[in-house]
Amino acid sequence: MQQTTLAAEASYTGIGLHSGREVHMVLKPAPADTGLVFVRTDLEGHPQIHAAASNVTSTMRATTVEENGCKVFTIEHLMSAFHALRIDNCYIEIDAEEPPVADGSSLAFFQKMKDAGVKELAAERKEIVIDKVYRIDDEESNRFVMVLPYDGFRVSFTSVNPHKLIGVQYENFEISPELYEQEIAPARTIAYEQEIEALRSMGLGLGGTLESVIVYNDEGWLNPLHFEDELVRHKILDVIGDLRLAGPIRGHVIAVASGHALNTNLAKKLVENLG
Repeated sequence: MQQTTLAAEASYTGIGLHSGREVHMVLKPAPADTGLVFVRTDLEGHPQIHAAASNVTSTMRATTVEENGCKVFTIEHLMSAFHALRIDNCYIEIDAEEPPVADGSSLAFFQKMKDAGVKELAAERKEIVIDKVYRIDDEESNRFVMVLPYDGFRVSFTSVNPHKLIGVQYENFEISPELYEQEIAPARTIAYEQEIEALRSMGLGLGGTLESVIVYNDEGWLNPLHFEDELVRHKILDVIGDLRLAGPIRGHVIAVASGHALNTNLAKKLVENLG
């Protein structure tokens, strides 16, 4: 398989989920072996931040990458769309610290990339081919994420939420661009109403609205769901994005209640062993 990039530019303007700031984003074609690179057009010299596992500096409520003192955060939805559409190289120009949240899913990004088209390049694609079991555990909470050899890309995820409205959810998907667009990309970020004020006091979720976040309380959902099990589908969306920081993966990902910290630690482990 050959490396790919976008065939044309794609742009999107919106509000950052946590910062609440307006941001203009332009996705631009890039040559082979560039990788996925954020370009901060709001800063002098337009510094670049490579979307790489080694650059992860925070995983609190979102994934942050940082390089030479410059950072971008909440990149997981955008990275998920790149991974699913098998785009290897792209310059991501943004004029703020955070990409737009859109509707809280990755669907808008996926469709923008799809409309722009995918262009093959002359260089050979570099996949992370899983050769044995790699696993990261949080033993205190019985959470884990692992990946094992598989001829393709599959994700099996069990979400465990103590709230009676959600409970245990499970999904298992063979990831292809077509399936991703229909079954995973529309799954949105979810929040518990009682946690929102605490998050905002920490400077998080400032751009979240009922148009970009699914909110629930002890009585029910405040907005309609796209899927009955939207939470676990969004968790799958996130793990696909976080693991793309290692590179395109050929393997079967299995996770139980995993989040950004475990996901990105697995990405780092894969780079150390296979990158």
